[in-house]
Amino acid sequence: MTDAEPAEVEPTRRPRRRPARADLLALGAYVVLGVFVCLNYWGDVTGRVSSHLPTDHSWFEWLFAHGAYSVRHLENPLFTARQNAPDGVNMMANTSLLGVTLPLAPLTMLLGPQVMYALYLGGALAATAGTGYWMLSRHLVRSRAAAFVGGAFLGFAPGIIHHANGQPNFVSNFLLPLIVVRVLRLGEPGRWRRNGLVLGALVTYQIFINEEMLLLTALACLVVVLAYAVQRPRATRAMAGTFLAGMGVAGGLALVLTAYPIWFQFDGPQSYRGLQGGVFHNWGEDLVAFVTFARDTWAGDPEVEKTIGLTEQNTWFGWPLVLLSLVALALLVRRSLAARVVAVLVVVFTVAAIGPWVRFDGVETHVPGPWSYVSDDLPLVEMMMPTRLALVVAAAVGVLLALFCEAASRQGRAGLAPAPRAGEPAAAAPVAPRRRWLRPLGYAAVALALLPLFPRPLPAQQIAPPPHFITAGGWRPYVPAGRTLVPVPIPSNVHGLPTLRWSALTKQEFPIPGGYFIGPNELGEGVFGAPNRPTSSLVYSTMDAGVVPALTDENRRQAVEDLRFWRASVVVLGAHPREAVLRELVTALLGQPQRVDDVWVWDVRALVG
Repeated sequence: MTDAEPAEVEPTRRPRRRPARADLLALGAYVVLGVFVCLNYWGDVTGRVSSHLPTDHSWFEWLFAHGAYSVRHLENPLFTARQNAPDGVNMMANTSLLGVTLPLAPLTMLLGPQVMYALYLGGALAATAGTGYWMLSRHLVRSRAAAFVGGAFLGFAPGIIHHANGQPNFVSNFLLPLIVVRVLRLGEPGRWRRNGLVLGALVTYQIFINEEMLLLTALACLVVVLAYAVQRPRATRAMAGTFLAGMGVAGGLALVLTAYPIWFQFDGPQSYRGLQGGVFHNWGEDLVAFVTFARDTWAGDPEVEKTIGLTEQNTWFGWPLVLLSLVALALLVRRSLAARVVAVLVVVFTVAAIGPWVRFDGVETHVPGPWSYVSDDLPLVEMMMPTRLALVVAAAVGVLLALFCEAASRQGRAGLAPAPRAGEPAAAAPVAPRRRWLRPLGYAAVALALLPLFPRPLPAQQIAPPPHFITAGGWRPYVPAGRTLVPVPIPSNVHGLPTLRWSALTKQEFPIPGGYFIGPNELGEGVFGAPNRPTSSLVYSTMDAGVVPALTDENRRQAVEDLRFWRASVVVLGAHPREAVLRELVTALLGQPQRVDDVWVWDVRALVG
């Protein structure tokens, strides 16, 4: 691709049908790949969760159930009292995926949250690749093959597949290519209102899918606009007024539509100010990770995680793709404005992703990174994870692959003509001779770089089904309105994964204490999970030790006090690897249980009043 108009495509007999057929084939291939990635879930969709992030997987199943519950009961979806009873959870202050779970609520009611999770995960991967393909084929390259390769990488890059292990919010990027296109079209004369309104609507919707990815996209667009302005100052000045007017319309619309949800997120019930200790601030990308094959690719090796896989795998391109990217930039950067912008993106966000200290092959060096000069107390900064800035690098590489394939395709057809100099007629620009061998060579290089990164089906593990007592409704006589069911172990970010699913798989019909979320501590700082009460801490420590400690009357008094705080009416223990020691502990605290169906039940209504 050059700064001049792209080379004309070869004439075809049916110029309109062929692109449509190519589009359908591309989308079909993305859908098949999305199904393939989720293949292990479909083997037993109701009994398997992610092997890598089983708790995250269960949290997002719970979120689909939350969306269905909110629609069914016409409740405010920004808050829920079905988890962390009696305090509840601020859903806007968590990764709640409301932009997906609410419109898909009817399907969740019909199919259940487990099926909905697996179905949506593969669909989100394919949809992101599809919108990436649309952006590239309509606005950057003419070759459908080039757009297909770039779109596939945008949807199925190693870093995206890594997050597909239990974090569908980070693969739900199908709006981001549309947002980028609208930002770059804000300067179109006479269309600032329409473009601004469309951009504002897209930004609003993305806020309810993943605010963090929206922030990364905004930062990337800022860098793109600045890079363009430096290289095209005259054109920038000509369109600046229109661009700013459109941006004002977009920002104004998004502000009006999201004013209440954003207020709710930062000042509503159970909101918080930053994370305790700025836990994400130190997570930077290891330099060796850039040339390492990701775990969930055909060339990947899980053993490498023992050295450099201490944080998220957001790059992990492998050395062939890194070499190809460097070669592509070297060949294209002089000829293509788009390639120069991509080069700026790669450099800026690669450096930014390093974090406060440079990591190399799993070792944190004493070399300061860019984040060492940034205070972790700054708003938004304290919540950001530097390594995730590398996701912008992955997107830039996807665009670069499309540009490289386009250049190879054009070389094979008619040579790559340098851009004519200022004032020079296009016909006077020298045209390179045909080099038909460059097209297969370029495609072969792309194939060799990408084939090792072909994703494997996501690893899944079996998980015990909820007790029949829970799924069949045996709990109903024990839980009147306004009271809670206390599962043992109490759900938390570390313990109680199966018991969290009890809520998700019963349409959240009973509230539970504890849970898997971020909420405020006594200082208003965000912490993972509910602050432990004495009884929940006793349960967790007993599970870890495998032995019931010596109990006192104070332990029993505190257990009753905690049950009153939770507004409990029944305590339930199902099948669990630590079932024996947990039953001994709870019996010592609350007295003898009843065996009801396939669980142990402590009816505590008379005890707590």
